[in-house]
Amino acid sequence: MGPDPAVAAVRLAVRRVLADQPPGAMVLAACSGGADSLALAGALAFEAARSGHHAGGVTVDHGLQEGSAGRAGSVVRVMAGLGLDPAGSVAVTVGQRGGPENAAREARYAALDEAAVRLNASVVLLGHTRDDQAETVLLGLARGSGTRSLAGMPPAFARRLPPSLRERLDAPGAVEVSEPVAVRYARPLLDLDRATTRRACLAMGLDPWDDPHNDDPAYTRVRVRHEVLPALENALGPGVAEALARTARLLRDDAEALDAYAARAYADCEIAAAPDDPAAAPVALRVGDLAELPRAVRTRVLRTAAIRAGSPPGTLAAVHVEEVDRLVTAWRGQRRVDLPGGVRAFRRHEKLLFGPADAGS
Repeated sequence: MGPDPAVAAVRLAVRRVLADQPPGAMVLAACSGGADSLALAGALAFEAARSGHHAGGVTVDHGLQEGSAGRAGSVVRVMAGLGLDPAGSVAVTVGQRGGPENAAREARYAALDEAAVRLNASVVLLGHTRDDQAETVLLGLARGSGTRSLAGMPPAFARRLPPSLRERLDAPGAVEVSEPVAVRYARPLLDLDRATTRRACLAMGLDPWDDPHNDDPAYTRVRVRHEVLPALENALGPGVAEALARTARLLRDDAEALDAYAARAYADCEIAAAPDDPAAAPVALRVGDLAELPRAVRTRVLRTAAIRAGSPPGTLAAVHVEEVDRLVTAWRGQRRVDLPGGVRAFRRHEKLLFGPADAGS
């Protein structure tokens, strides 16, 4: 008799990702202890033992709730019991930049980046499901975002290590980090729903933890999950989450093609900072070159510039990029555009400059 269908579905999703990893490579599961990531960890432990890969697990203690350290320790013990080795936790300090959700996400990814480099992991697996994807698309719609946001979360992506982390990892006694360094991530469960991961946990004898933050209406995503999606299902019938996830898949190819075009355009528009000018803006683009680009490409270039200057991608919305675009296409002597994260965009001498707001403009 085979495994429960839910367990089989989660294992198959993980098996497909492992098939793309080098033989014997280390694969990490990021596990909060919730149903999605716990099912993922259980499936990884099972599949890696059969594929010849090494499997580890890491949980991040955000320190936002009383007893979080004890909870993280419990998750580590569960992961170790599944056979993940190493299994560990990383405590982080969550700042305020970009709002609580964005700050927690950035702290979490920074911790996972460091763990992946230290353990020489070929990929870090994340437990996002089809329901998470549907919520992401709806949040993008609510912000009036473009194709990239509506394309949702990619099934795989890479994050370059920031210089501060590379320096810390290169310190005496730490691991050696070569250039360039990118940590790879994969989301095996994007085609599965939360009900499947919860059933898989039950079938595997795992007791998931329900994070109270996931029911706190102070968080926008929680309101989408518990109020908006159910209302859409009631009004339009079942299958809304599946349809939103399908929309994301259909838009992703277009978004990736435009992003590739924009990456080349960014390189053409960028003005290298003078090495002997400490007051130079971190990012500078040629206005004339920007003006010649199609709007769909130009706005992507502007968004990239803002992010490279320090604006958090989670809070940088289309309305911000549109105002920056007006500095190129509707210049009337506007002084500046203030962006999330304390970043300022301004035009000077046919250059579009991005830098810290306290640097003046």
